[in-house]
Amino acid sequence: MNLLASLRYLVALHEHRHFGRAAQACHITQPALSNALRALEKEFGVVVVRRGRSFEGFTPEGERVLATAQRMLHEHQVLQQDLSSDAAHPRGTLRLGAVPTAMPILARFAAQLQARHPGIVPVALSMSSQALEAGLENIALDLALGYTERMPVRGGTLRAWPQYVEHYFLLRRAPRPPKGAARGLQIGPPMAWADAAALPLCLLTPEMHNRSLVDGAFRAAGATVMPAMETDSVLTLALSVVAGHVCSVLPGALVDAVRGHDGLEALPLTSPVLTTPIGFMSHRQVQPTRALDAALALSQDREWLQHAAAHSGLLAAEPL
Repeated sequence: MNLLASLRYLVALHEHRHFGRAAQACHITQPALSNALRALEKEFGVVVVRRGRSFEGFTPEGERVLATAQRMLHEHQVLQQDLSSDAAHPRGTLRLGAVPTAMPILARFAAQLQARHPGIVPVALSMSSQALEAGLENIALDLALGYTERMPVRGGTLRAWPQYVEHYFLLRRAPRPPKGAARGLQIGPPMAWADAAALPLCLLTPEMHNRSLVDGAFRAAGATVMPAMETDSVLTLALSVVAGHVCSVLPGALVDAVRGHDGLEALPLTSPVLTTPIGFMSHRQVQPTRALDAALALSQDREWLQHAAAHSGLLAAEPL
């Protein structure tokens, strides 16, 4: 039995919660995955996986094996990167996650990191806040970009690396063509949240953390919103405005991502002014890999922070 391979299969099963999808992610057949897990159970003399017609979870002993597997695989990755790298030339895979509304910034960060360190292979994943926090705790993620205000609920296991402060806009089709030679998205005058509530809106679905922030701003403005559309896709938020007759509420990072579209207008939302701190988070007690050390150094680089601010927040700066 290849112990490391079997532990990888176990962790993949935990991540995918499905035998077939875990096998596919590991590039093996489902029978091969099942046989490896049974061999793992024989090795430790305990039942690890609850089996029925489908995956039903882990036994208490299986949870202990899983936690050890996650630590062992991480230590293996740390050693592997340490042996194949040096401080100036880090190598290896780096798993990055971000809440959907921060994905445009994560994409820029991953691209700059790879350009600075060609030996690093970033894997950029869009995930919910809960999935990000769980991924950091079980060492499935190296670094997560999200809402640092949520960190206290995790009991102090995470460390924050502030990146930018997000502001919110109403995105709509421009009521009139831009003057002169101006093209692309225009930044319009401020609009009150209460006025935005009267418009046909496409908003994220209620389980998304960003939607809870937006709903809180509408409540603070004394407004009740009945969305014309709901979606769990941030791309759909913008495309619904481009293709239809609805408006949407977007943070600056997403507004920046559609700056090239003609005929759109973004109005800063006020009364109240909603600001949300966005930052990278890492596990406080996990030894960083060479790739993670390089990513954390970039996350605090002055030029990178200026770049992130220019493509998020109030969008006051010219895009870089």
